[in-house]
Amino acid sequence: MSKHVYTDPKGKVEAATVCIVGLGYVGLPLAYELDDEGHQVWGYDVDQNKVDVLEAGTDPTGDVGNEQIAACEIDFTTDSSAIEQAEYVIVAVPTPVDDLEKPDLGLVESAGRTIGEHLEEDTTVVLESTVYPGATREVFVPALEETSGLDAGEDFGVGYSPERMVPGDDEHGLRNVVKIVSGLTDETLEEVAALYESIVDAGVHRAPTMETAEAAKCVENTQRDLNIALVNELAVACDHLGLDTESVLEAAGTKWNFHDYRPGLVGGHCIPVDPFYLIYETEQQGFSPELIQKAREVNEYVPTHVADMTIKALNESEKVLGNSRVLVLGLTYKPDVDDIRTSAIDGVIDTLHEFDIDVVGFDPHADDELMRDEFGIEVQEELDVEGFDGLIIGTPHSQFHGLNFGDLTYDMRSNPVMVDVDGTFEKEALENEFTYKKL
Repeated sequence: MSKHVYTDPKGKVEAATVCIVGLGYVGLPLAYELDDEGHQVWGYDVDQNKVDVLEAGTDPTGDVGNEQIAACEIDFTTDSSAIEQAEYVIVAVPTPVDDLEKPDLGLVESAGRTIGEHLEEDTTVVLESTVYPGATREVFVPALEETSGLDAGEDFGVGYSPERMVPGDDEHGLRNVVKIVSGLTDETLEEVAALYESIVDAGVHRAPTMETAEAAKCVENTQRDLNIALVNELAVACDHLGLDTESVLEAAGTKWNFHDYRPGLVGGHCIPVDPFYLIYETEQQGFSPELIQKAREVNEYVPTHVADMTIKALNESEKVLGNSRVLVLGLTYKPDVDDIRTSAIDGVIDTLHEFDIDVVGFDPHADDELMRDEFGIEVQEELDVEGFDGLIIGTPHSQFHGLNFGDLTYDMRSNPVMVDVDGTFEKEALENEFTYKKL
């Protein structure tokens, strides 16, 4: 396989032709940064509506910006033949878990087969989607080879470079976070590293194998899951002990080597998912990572605990559960984003419904109709607390920080309840207005 030329004699990266497969929260920012750096970029997605929106100059993710999309030179398309034009094909498709919490690599395989149908010799294909260690070599490469008739490592290159940026977080975007890169061969590794070095200001880390890079991605979020699980379990323990979790953590945090984590709902596409990829593959190799599994169990229990806290508060306020109405403020998986997929608030809602508590939602970021379909509840277009027995601060969007909760109680039923899941607001200021609970 011939080596692509990336740099001139002075070390400056030359323009490359790149096709991004998958234009979601990972693929679209990647396509934009490559285009902005002067590379020729095609953006391929199977969703015609998404492509139409992008061609009209609108950013459906909100992470790049409408003006930037309107001004860019990316060729957005649903025509997979665009792959034939590219020296580099980068794949950023979702990798969820199924109902049994097993890795679902269906979209990775499908993308591999589609790329293979249009794959030209000397092309380099890079997978960015999160997978378990070994999946690029064992699942993605065979899909590419099956429909292309070519041999990976000889006729075309394969690399793995896990996405690490944080949607909605400008400080940890694509350019600001070190990029892990790896390749099936040393030659491909250097090509992939050079391409990403052209757009990642923080630089790249060359992993010795693709399996190392795959495992690193899983471990990053597994570590966070474990740490959050510890403080979440502590929060449940403190509740049983009659202790204030925040006060305990504040006291413990006075030691120089104490790590600052706070309890809360664990949602999103990485932390609740990536540990299962690591669990799956290690179990396939004969080892069961019990600590990782337990952390997942703890964090998956937290929505039930939040619902129990709400029920306890309603009982303390002498509410009749079957006649109670609760308004959830914030339904997305993290503050100031519009993404409701894998939001952990659904577990809170489901448990409250089991006690015939009427639950209504309000979120200034997410689409109202999508929220109604996802959570099966009434969703307000404008915030209205009239007639409610309680509030749950599910996601503390910045817009909520300007609310005068004391004034809101005038429109609520007597002895209202507040469950401030993350403990975002001042407890002392709210305890006089609400029966107040937090993790």
